[in-house]
Amino acid sequence: MAKQAIGMIETKGLITLMEASDAALKSADVVMTGWEKIGSGLVTGFFSGDVAAVKAAVEAGAEAGRNVGEVVSVQVIARPHDELSKLGSWIG
Repeated sequence: MAKQAIGMIETKGLITLMEASDAALKSADVVMTGWEKIGSGLVTGFFSGDVAAVKAAVEAGAEAGRNVGEVVSVQVIARPHDELSKLGSWIG
């Protein structure tokens, strides 16, 4: 992968994800590569960039999301394997 990390923020509800994503994008030099509707109201946003930027963005996004709704899960994968991109176009 060209980027060094991917980050994910999973929330209950689209409005919470929008708030979290806005904060994440404003807080660090990352790119939002996409989002996925999981089901039962869960949605996940995907971010890429260097490891430190993705960590900072996901943390800021999760904090902002918690102010308006429920953040279910947050994850950062540093230096993901190239084969991981087969899971979806939003990864990289």
